[in-house]
Amino acid sequence: MKLLLIEDSNRLRDSLALGLRRAGYAVDETGDGTEGFWMAKTGDYDVIILDIMLPGMDGLTILERLREEGSSTHVLLLTARDKVGDKVAGLRTGADDYLIKPFAMDELEARIEALCRRSYGNKKTMIEIGDLSIDLATKRVFLSKEIVELKPREYRILEYLSMRRGEVVTQSEIESHIYDDMAEVHSNVVESAISSIRKKLSTEESPVPIKTRRGLGYIFDEAT
Repeated sequence: MKLLLIEDSNRLRDSLALGLRRAGYAVDETGDGTEGFWMAKTGDYDVIILDIMLPGMDGLTILERLREEGSSTHVLLLTARDKVGDKVAGLRTGADDYLIKPFAMDELEARIEALCRRSYGNKKTMIEIGDLSIDLATKRVFLSKEIVELKPREYRILEYLSMRRGEVVTQSEIESHIYDDMAEVHSNVVESAISSIRKKLSTEESPVPIKTRRGLGYIFDEAT
């Protein structure tokens, strides 16, 4: 999943970005409100983590303008303001969730997970297709109840495709949602990762439900 983190404290932003990347997310980040608005407007993100007090453009203005322009991306507000009126203002401006500083990293991750599931209309934390189970909360994959060791990037691709199951997902969509640095993406990096996922998850009784649509992309097909 791809996140945008807009937080002006360098120390906090660096800490959050590191923790979220370790949790398996691709993260774009900035400490400037004006740049953050441009990134939110032009990028494709599953969740935007938005501080309220920002230089250039404050968080509520960013949120208001995004909603006015039709953006439906889920937004989690970060703020040191703990008054009820501040929370109400944020939620009524269009925020999907609200977290008061200081907070535990586990709570932030749990709230992001919930918003990501909501982004794809999936409230369950477990996706089960045949003998394959994907635990979205623990980031673990099981085949016939046996845990399967996937590389972090392989898991992220599998998770993204499974969250969009039934849809054709292009290679460029996968790349933009999985990789922080597009410079590390080469021509067959996605194809290679999906090939590895198939080898690890396929059995004669239960082939992995990822199919290639030549010239279009990939589809996680539950009917497999």
